[in-house]
Amino acid sequence: MTGKSIKVTLIKSMYGQLASIRNSAKGLGLRRIGHSVVVADTPSNRGMINAASHMLKVESALGKGA
Repeated sequence: MTGKSIKVTLIKSMYGQLASIRNSAKGLGLRRIGHSVVVADTPSNRGMINAASHMLKVESALGKGA
């Protein structure tokens, strides 16, 4: 693991989204609007972020371990 991490925040509702997009958000650990999680910067997490990018805010999480 590289040690890099990303802070991801859900900014829009999952209601009405395709099941694959909802599952990507849930796979990242997001539960409700405004909920933030810190995840490792891995290709699999990046893929889930790209799938649901229209409903997420992504920031680098400096100094936080995942």
